[in-house]
This record gives sequence, structure tokens and C-alpha cells, in this order.
Amino acid sequence: MEEVIKKEQPDGILLAFGGQTALNCGTELYTNGTLAKYGVKVLGTSVEAIMNTEDRDLFVKKLDEIDVKTPVSQAVENMDDAVAAAHRIGFPVMIRSAYALGGMGSGICKDEAELRTLAESAFAYSPQILVEESLKGWKEIEFEVIRDKNDHCFTVVSMENVDPLGVHTGESIVVAPTCSLDETELDLLKELSIKTIRHLDIVGECNIQYAFNSETDDYRVIEVNARLSHSSALASKASGYPLAFVAAKLALGYGLDEIGEMGTPNSAYKAPEVDYMIVKIPRWDLTKFAGVSRQIGSSMKSVGEIMSIGKSFEEIMQKGLHMIGQGMHGFVGNNDLEFDNLDEELANPTDLRIFAIAKALEEGYTVERIHQLSKISHWFLEGLKNIVDYSKVLAGYNTIEALPAEVLKEAKRLGFSDFQIARFVENPQGGSIEKENIRVRNLRKKLGILPSVKRINTIASEHPELTNYLYLTYDGSEHDIPYYKNDKSVVILGSGAYRIGSSVEFDWCSVNAAQTARQLGYKSIMINYNPETVSTDYDMCDRLYFDELSLERVL
Repeated sequence: MEEVIKKEQPDGILLAFGGQTALNCGTELYTNGTLAKYGVKVLGTSVEAIMNTEDRDLFVKKLDEIDVKTPVSQAVENMDDAVAAAHRIGFPVMIRSAYALGGMGSGICKDEAELRTLAESAFAYSPQILVEESLKGWKEIEFEVIRDKNDHCFTVVSMENVDPLGVHTGESIVVAPTCSLDETELDLLKELSIKTIRHLDIVGECNIQYAFNSETDDYRVIEVNARLSHSSALASKASGYPLAFVAAKLALGYGLDEIGEMGTPNSAYKAPEVDYMIVKIPRWDLTKFAGVSRQIGSSMKSVGEIMSIGKSFEEIMQKGLHMIGQGMHGFVGNNDLEFDNLDEELANPTDLRIFAIAKALEEGYTVERIHQLSKISHWFLEGLKNIVDYSKVLAGYNTIEALPAEVLKEAKRLGFSDFQIARFVENPQGGSIEKENIRVRNLRKKLGILPSVKRINTIASEHPELTNYLYLTYDGSEHDIPYYKNDKSVVILGSGAYRIGSSVEFDWCSVNAAQTARQLGYKSIMINYNPETVSTDYDMCDRLYFDELSLERVL
């Protein structure tokens, strides 16, 4: 890096845009005097603030100054100190590496033997590890927070993990905005976020994660990422608020009142208001490896993710599970899945736990029993139970044509695909159910049960009235925008979730196709649902439909 700086002679450097590696590298350049030697100024969040968030000891001390609770923890640099700290805090304990990416070297230890094994691998990633109280089973809530040089600060979007603490955010199903917290709880966490970010003196965008216990209203701040993180891309796509764009402007010295048009919904000065919900679901490719454990925990195994948008929790979950691209038809209606021991599957998270919940509900488990085993919030389990209950309503009809309009309408509102409806009503055995699928489609069209196109307002974009960031939902309302009737237009189908063997190069193809279509005078229309891609940036094409790539949706 020093050679690059010597050759390019930059005036300033941004550390928040290159993930964990950039933070570590920038911190090193600052501490060894390289930046001072070449007169390079760090823009945006200062290196001191970054070090205060990355070094756990400094972080805890800093938050103690304003009486914000962090997990009881001790940073250690050798095995003996780690064992002593664990005994002082009391088992079970959580181990995590400082300055590490994707939760590497982290996990929960029930006893000293487990601690020694895990600490050994954690020290391989980092010179400093953290031994802290285990908050397994608490809710995990996170906020993206933005702050400018004038100390104007607010939370942009709140997100809640469906899985309780103990599962890495990248491995968990995440819903935005938060669902299971009441207004008082949400306001408490928002106030704490603003207080913490101001005290840490972060300028730009950051992410703050909480463990929250709804029964006692107790909380802990787990960490603050003083950079654009994995969650930032998701939060931008979820809210229409372009966090990276705004953070870059703030680092250059703009105030939030100078980005977008003040006093309009396109200004970056206040948080966007949303009237929809999103869910992020990870995609794992564990079946491609022989003998690998399917259990998921505090370090990442997933290789990609999808985002689903809709008006109800049931709709976004069903759509999302359909989108993952692993042969699932939604939350219910997956005939090939069998579990040997449901209690075991519910208590220990795996990549298939969500389907184990569907199986358990079908077999008569109560919401309370599933909550006790999985520690997943009642709010989410009640929503999932609604889907299972309605699948039984559909199964009460013998032929597709006998379905009343209101039953079909409610099934679509709850996210049932035409395929699922065909399977529950007529349950054809063996072979394809293509004919039944088309019959559901024809009936739906005859009854006028069609999805409406909804537009997400985008903040601070160059031409906000021209950005068409769209999704489809069965809420029975009017379209927000008309279709292009007479224009020449080309629909480009994106490549969906990243997986082993299909990654960013396919996204590059989608973006190039969109740009080429525009150059040739066509309207470019993108359909894709991967929040990690450039093709789902709403200014890459004339229209972006953030929705599923299925026959039912595309045609």
C-alpha cells in the first residue's frame, strides 16, 4: 500500500468502503506513520474512532463512559488468560476474534475443553480474542445509522434476525423493519444507537448490533461496524436509501441537508418511511460437500442470499423460500423433506431449520413448544403458523375450479404460488403438475386476482422521479406506475442468488446486457432478487422489478 500511496500521491483516503481488510490496512498505515509521512488525510470516520470500535477493550471502555451496556467480556492474548477469563465470567461463554471477518474463529463454549479447542483456532485468525458472557437465545436487532459533520444523526433502517443470538447475521433470516418489538422497545434502541454513534464520533454510515431480551427489556451492544458492511447493501435495497452514496458524500464534507432535495421525500436528511416488509434469506451449498456439518452458528457458511419484498410477513417468507433456488416451493408444500428427530432439528440450527418448523406445525406442535426449543420469537412463529393453517383450508377443496375468489385471494396474500395451491387442492401423485399449475393460473386471471406493481421511493438519487424500483404484491391495490405500452423494451432476467459456480461474473453479464439495451434505444427492464448485486441497483436500468424469477411472475 505504501508503494501505491508513494506513486499516486492521494490527498485523502476512505477506509469505510473496503470491508474489514481496508479497516485493518488503514489502521496499520496510520499507526506506523505512513499516512502522516505522505500527508494523506483520512476522510469520514477517523482512525481513532475505527480503533475504538475494532479493539474490544477500547470499545467497552468508550461505551462505559456513557453507561451503555456491552456484554461482560475480557480481551485476552494467550490461552491461560482465556481459560481464567472464562472461569471468572462463568460458562457458557462466547469466543470471538478481534479484527476478524465473517465471525471467523467465534463460537459458544459449554466447558473448558470446548474453550481450548475453539480458542486455539481463534488465535490463528487474530492476536486478540474476546471471552464474553453468552447471550444465546436473546433477540438480535441491528440498525444502520448515518451521521454527518454537523452531528445530524438518525437510524435509517431497523432489522431483526428471525434466529436468536448465536447464529451469525449472515447465516440468519433477517426481516426489516423489526417486527416483534413494540414502539417503546424500538425507541429505546434507536436512542441508544444515536447516543453511541455520536460518542464514538463516527462520520458517515455504520452498523450497530444489539442483543435484546424482550422479557426484561435488557440489552447489550454487541458491536459497531464503522464501515459499510454486509448489512449495508441489504439495508440500502430494503429502504431505497443509498447508504454507500450518502456515506461517500458525507466523507467528502457534505452535510445531509445538501444531499437530495430538502423538504421532499428525496432528501437524505431524514429516514425513509416504508409501507412494506423485506426478508433476507441466506443460501447454503452444503450439499456440495461430503461429510460437512449442516449446523450453522456464529461463523458464516452461506454463499449467497436473496431478498423478498411484500406487504405481509407470510408473503415475503413464502416468496423468499421459493427464490433460494434449491427446489423449495415456499414454506409449505415441499414433499421430499423428512426429519428423523424434529426436536433436535428445532433446537440446533441448520440450513433446513425453517422447513423443520413447517413440519413441526403440520404435526401439531404448538407455537410455545417450538419457541421453547428454538428460541425464535412468538411473532414470527405465529406468522408461519398462519401459512400452515391456510394450507389446510386449501386442502379442504377437491378441485381447483371449486376455489372461491376470496379463498384464492387470501392464499395469494399469504404468498402461496400457483404451484402450491395446485398441490394442496388436487395433490396429484407422481409426474409433473404442470397442467394443474396452469389451471390455477387461468382461474386466477379469470377472477381478476392479479398482483399490483408497487414502487419504492428512492432517496438522494439524481432523478428521483425516473427511478423505478418496483416489486409485485397481492394486496389488491392499484398499480403505482403504468406498464410501458408502446416503447421498445427488453426484459433481462438476472441470475438470482450467488452460489458455488455462479457468482459475480453472471451479475456482470446482466449489467452489460442492461447497458447495451439502453445504448440500442430500448427500455431495459431487470428482474432479479439478489441484494448483493450491481444489477439490483435501481439506477442501472429503466425499471428494476425486485421479484422472483418464475414462470408465474415473469409472464
